[in-house]
Amino acid sequence: MTDTANLFLEVDNLKTYFFLHEGTVKAVDGVSFNLYKGRSLGVIGESGCGKSVTAHSILRLVPSPPGREVDGKILLHLHEGSNGSSTEEIVDTLKLERNGPKMRSIRGKEIGMIFQEPMTSFSPVHTIGSQIMENLLLHTPGISKKEARDRTIEMLQRVGIARAHQQVDAYPHQFSGGMRQRAMIAMALICGPSMLIGDEPTTALDVTIQAQILDLINDLQAELNMALMYISHDLAVVGEMSDEIIVMYLGLVMEHASTDEIFDNPLHPYTLALWRSIPTIEGKLERLTPISGTLPSPFAHIPGCPFFSRCERRIPGTCDAALPPLKEVAPGHWVRCVLY
Repeated sequence: MTDTANLFLEVDNLKTYFFLHEGTVKAVDGVSFNLYKGRSLGVIGESGCGKSVTAHSILRLVPSPPGREVDGKILLHLHEGSNGSSTEEIVDTLKLERNGPKMRSIRGKEIGMIFQEPMTSFSPVHTIGSQIMENLLLHTPGISKKEARDRTIEMLQRVGIARAHQQVDAYPHQFSGGMRQRAMIAMALICGPSMLIGDEPTTALDVTIQAQILDLINDLQAELNMALMYISHDLAVVGEMSDEIIVMYLGLVMEHASTDEIFDNPLHPYTLALWRSIPTIEGKLERLTPISGTLPSPFAHIPGCPFFSRCERRIPGTCDAALPPLKEVAPGHWVRCVLY
């Protein structure tokens, strides 16, 4: 897709490393992708593949030390204007001070994020309403506390929290898991951001609440024309939510294509292995096939393909000799494998 008018985010060769006493962990090692307003990008892979670190790097939330973005570009296309005219400002967030005023103005206002565990993301000693209002007061000059409270109550109602005028004064521990997740969505969307990052926003929720939250995110994305980056282990959910999918393994993009293409024609052995682990209710009931082996140590230096030791189609002397490049094997379908 080359809709430059709606281009919001460009990630180019992003590398985020953690420098520890035991060695260097290359959590994100050369990730590139574009994200457009109104479009969705799904990011999948096993735990430890770099999904969340990629999201945190975009918002410059990687703890430093020991983490640091060592290379690449993260370009935001910000539009400001009125009376029908707008100006575009392209900002490389990696050149901004991590906690400087420009970066703080981007977090929450231009990019909202739903974190994995809302119980640990909310402060336990402040009410839900005060924490959502704080985001609004920081990014909306001239707004009064009463106006901020009224808009917070309205947003809580929109995300499906009953009796929002009472619940706005509740503390996080007084909310159920599903209600806290809805409140986290309200806080991420209160300023009407151009992009929303959902870092496994439905983890540990029952399927009914999960479906409600996914429908809510879809509705709000369509209404606000947001770009959406959706991170999850659940391949079925990612397939439902995303226009494009990136498959990551040990900090690398192994496959990148449209959702339809990657479900209909998965090419990388790692993607195929993930697909075989999905339960299905159609056809003959078969035993699920787990991926053999375990993830290599993050401190290990792997000269070739990082999936080599677990791959059923590996070619000794070739796959373990040099890292294969990410190659476009069909229009819009990229694969990192010597087989293609």
